[in-house]
Amino acid sequence: MIKMKSTKDRLALILFFASVAVLTFSCGVVVGSYKVFPYKVFKLAEAGFVELKTQMIRIGFPGEAKEESLPWFYSRVEKPHLAPIRNTDQAYQGLNLVTRIAAGRELSADIMDMDGQVVHTWNRDWFRIWPDSSHLPEDKVPKSKPGTHIHGAVVLENGDLVYNYENLGLVRLDREGNVIWRLPYQTHHSIHVHEDGNLWVRGQITHTKPDARFPQRMPPFREDTLLEITPAGRIIQEWSVAELLSENDMGGLLHLGSLHNLSTQAYGNDLLHLNDVEPFPTSMKADFFEHGDILVSLRNINTVFVFNRQNRKIKFICTGWVVRQHDPDFIDGNTFSVFDNNTIAPEAHGHQSRIVIVSARNKTLQVFFEGVPSAPFYTDIMGKHQWLPNGNLLITESKKCRAFEINPRGELVWEYVNYVDRNVIGLVEEVQRLPYDYARFTRNKRT
Repeated sequence: MIKMKSTKDRLALILFFASVAVLTFSCGVVVGSYKVFPYKVFKLAEAGFVELKTQMIRIGFPGEAKEESLPWFYSRVEKPHLAPIRNTDQAYQGLNLVTRIAAGRELSADIMDMDGQVVHTWNRDWFRIWPDSSHLPEDKVPKSKPGTHIHGAVVLENGDLVYNYENLGLVRLDREGNVIWRLPYQTHHSIHVHEDGNLWVRGQITHTKPDARFPQRMPPFREDTLLEITPAGRIIQEWSVAELLSENDMGGLLHLGSLHNLSTQAYGNDLLHLNDVEPFPTSMKADFFEHGDILVSLRNINTVFVFNRQNRKIKFICTGWVVRQHDPDFIDGNTFSVFDNNTIAPEAHGHQSRIVIVSARNKTLQVFFEGVPSAPFYTDIMGKHQWLPNGNLLITESKKCRAFEINPRGELVWEYVNYVDRNVIGLVEEVQRLPYDYARFTRNKRT
């Protein structure tokens, strides 16, 4: 025990501890701002803590101790249980590409028949397929299962699978699961296959140094990019979304959430959250939209726009018509549909998502389908929709871990729920309806 000989000694000790506190705080500011040693050590420790916390959350599978909490990609179901599959004769017949998180934190990509039987599958374990991830910042490298999730996947005409590891990279696998190529670019969200076979993908570049093109962005910040990629995995075109907006005198959209006159940083690192891009189909008759037009969705500023790839001019834009939207799709030369997550409804009314149709020529929005309390439909993130040849609509309700098909009258004609245990369901990134013709690529020929 320390005995103070005088008030002077006590004052000296207080000043000593105060100086240590100030020095520690100052070092922390310097380390965090300039990322000098031991910044990486701290970041690795932080990532390790998050991984450890995730691993400690158990999901109650047989033989495991049950806990109340679940990881974000699992949910408990309430009684009475939903059936895993509901199938009617009004459903558009075919096969289904299902991307999901399955039992045991496994990332699954399966082709299923209409009754939910798996007829083909790919192993998409990150740690097997991408053992060398040097293109990623250390704090983004997955440490344990699932490590990431699949967001965006397509089956090509020869049966190969192309998909995104969310924000981590793009991969092409053959039917047996062998890696054809990997694109070391931080790709994410939807993948669109155009009629010429090229892939349209979203990407991001993380800037750790100032960029003269964006003088008001302070690093680290993210730049959203549109990518056109050949089937061989080569980037042939790249657009910066921020540059497109600025060129079209719409730079104000880069400052919607800014609280500071000289910086956009107050909005955070994810300024726009680009989540979909696709070109106008050559098979559609041109009208307001023409061949060469590109449809783009920016979730975080509630904006959808169309620009022409030749002159880089934005010809249509709507902001605030939808909320936290995903997956806009051209319907014809004048209209497109949008998965409107619609996250702003008052809690008392119950959140309900919507599928809406936008007319560019008339500048109108029509609600095609929305959830109601008696038949709820809502996901606060993600979500996809697919128009089927018979007029039906296939909807992926990702966070509710299901997909369902409705007829033109809005009646449920098919439904899939991703059960991972008797009382637990898992995230469904997307369900796509494939023609029965894809059965020729499956290991099991049942259709």
